[in-house]
Amino acid sequence: MYTYHMHTHRTHILLPEDLLREIDAIVGQRGRSAFLVETARQEVRRRKLLNFLASEELAWKDEDHPELAAGTDAWVAQLRRESESRRPGRSERRGGRAKTKKHSRAR
Repeated sequence: MYTYHMHTHRTHILLPEDLLREIDAIVGQRGRSAFLVETARQEVRRRKLLNFLASEELAWKDEDHPELAAGTDAWVAQLRRESESRRPGRSERRGGRAKTKKHSRAR
């Protein structure tokens, strides 16, 4: 379930007995290290996110998105034009002319 992606280093940590028993009840003695690694990674991610949210740093930077320099409406219009140019027209897909559905009424 838990894997190590980088070189590892052995370290010595102290845990309260009650917490160790709870961890062992969840993952067993042989799953302690992996559980603690995953838990620590989650907490590091959480704290980084909280620090970012508390900072004044902007998540969106205009220089990272030059395609939007002319505005989002122009960008969306360009995407639609590109998409339409890659697809055959409606009449081409239906054998050369547009067909309409005829609805028959049950009598």
